[in-house]
Amino acid sequence: MDLNSDLGEGFGPWRMGDDASMLDIVTSANVACGFHAGDPAGILDTLRAAAARGVAVGAHVGYPDRVGFGRRAMDPSSRELVGDVIYQIGALQGLAAAAGTRVRYVKPHGALYNTIAHDARQADDVISAMLALDPGLILMGLAGSGLLEQARRRGLRVVAEAFADRAYTPQGVLVSRREAGAVLTDPDAVAARMLDWVRTGEITAIDGSRVRLQADSICVHGDSPGAVTMARAVRARLDEAGVALRPFAGAPDA
Repeated sequence: MDLNSDLGEGFGPWRMGDDASMLDIVTSANVACGFHAGDPAGILDTLRAAAARGVAVGAHVGYPDRVGFGRRAMDPSSRELVGDVIYQIGALQGLAAAAGTRVRYVKPHGALYNTIAHDARQADDVISAMLALDPGLILMGLAGSGLLEQARRRGLRVVAEAFADRAYTPQGVLVSRREAGAVLTDPDAVAARMLDWVRTGEITAIDGSRVRLQADSICVHGDSPGAVTMARAVRARLDEAGVALRPFAGAPDA
């Protein structure tokens, strides 16, 4: 099992999350590319820290929406979206090379992540961008979404993701952040929930029902309240249960 977090999202003197501490816990880091968050110097710091710890690196691409932290829906043309995704991955590839590591996968961020889970046109644009730049990149997406099969059909390797700190609907999709209870904050409860899911393949939805969920990576958002404490609790619970944690993308060699 892989444990990932969204990192590199600070900007200048404004700190977002605790990347150094999180990198001591996770096995994969989804690093911001500057569109929804992050600045080049801070991103480079995060990449260097990931390389030093042997944490695999992915490009956390998003809509060009700093003010909304990439969590506002947008409807760019295919020409724009393909260009935006190529630009972001390419920028991170350059910084990663300077940091002594490389970009192994792509995980879309925020509104883009949620949109391409059901919008076939935008999903195809993200897939096209990855294939144009590096067909060896892995696409990480929401477990159970049509995106994953769409990407497989076009020749990309995919990895399904489950969220430790987000509530699910009975249909197996994430509860909107606008709704009460969408973001989970109790580290012990979240850790127990993730171990139960790893053991049974089912997760408890917000209404108490059980949802079948197949995934190979668990995400703890780096900007969530108490994110480091939560990630540490999840890792400790899985370690105690003998669940092996390693990057899904393999060893992060340069």
